[in-house]
Amino acid sequence: MNTLQAFLIAIIEGLTEYLPVSSTAHMVFLSSYFGIQEDDFVKLFQVSIQFGAILAVVALYWKKFFDFSKVNFYLKLVCAVIPALVLGKLFDDKIEAVLGNPIPIAIVLILGGVVLLFIDSRFQNPTVLKEEDISIKKAVTIGFWQCLAMMPGTSRSAASIIGGMQQGLSRHAAAEFSFFLAVPTMMAVTCYSVFLKTYESSQMKGYELILKSDQNIQLFLTGNVVAFIVAVIAIKFFIEIIKKYGFKPWGWYRIIVGVFLLIYFSYLK
Repeated sequence: MNTLQAFLIAIIEGLTEYLPVSSTAHMVFLSSYFGIQEDDFVKLFQVSIQFGAILAVVALYWKKFFDFSKVNFYLKLVCAVIPALVLGKLFDDKIEAVLGNPIPIAIVLILGGVVLLFIDSRFQNPTVLKEEDISIKKAVTIGFWQCLAMMPGTSRSAASIIGGMQQGLSRHAAAEFSFFLAVPTMMAVTCYSVFLKTYESSQMKGYELILKSDQNIQLFLTGNVVAFIVAVIAIKFFIEIIKKYGFKPWGWYRIIVGVFLLIYFSYLK
C-alpha cells in the first residue's frame, strides 16, 4: 500500500464511517480495485484510521464529551457499548473470515438499503427528541442493535440509528446518539487492534507493525489526519440530509452500490 492508496482509503473511512452505508464495503471494493495486498499492516490500517474518525465526533461535540457534571451521559455510553465489546471478542475470527468474501458484504449492503427505504415511514411518532431523555434501558437496547453491524456490510451507523428509532428516538436524536456511541465502540476496537491483537502472519502486535518502518508510521499518521478532516465534513453533511430527506436517499445509495459490487465481484473482477 502506497501513500496515495492510504490517502484514498482514509477519505473513504472519513466519508462513510458515520453514514449508514457501510465503510467496510467501500474499503473492500477500493482495496480490491487498486489491487492492495491484504497483509497484516493493511488490515490494521483499515481499523486504526477509525481513531481519526473518533476524534471528529469528539471535536464537533466537545461540550458534550467534556461536561463532566453529566455523569449519566457517560454511564449510558458505557452500558451501551458493553454488548459490542463482549460479542465482538467472541466473534472476532468469524468477522475476519467474512471480510475475505465480498459477496455476502454486497448482499447485506443491498438488504440494509431496502430497510432504510421504509425506516422513516415505520417510525413516525418519536417520543425522545434529545440525548438527555434517553434512558439507560434504551441505550443498552441500542447497543444490542449496534451488534448487528458485526456482519460486514451492515453499517454500525445504520444499525444503531435504526435501533434508536425503534426505541422512540427522532431521526436527529438517533443519528447523534449513534455518533456518541461510536466513540467508545471504535476506541475499544482500535485499542484492541493496535495494542492487544497479535496478527497471524507476522506474529506482531499492532503497534509493532506501525513502528516497523518509517513508511508505516507515515501512513498511519496521514490516514488518521485525513479521516479526521473528512469525517468532520461528513457528519455535518449527514445531519443536514436526514433533517431534510430522511434515510431514503441512503437506502437507494446502498442498493445501487450493493448491486454494483455484486456484479463487480461476481463477474468483472
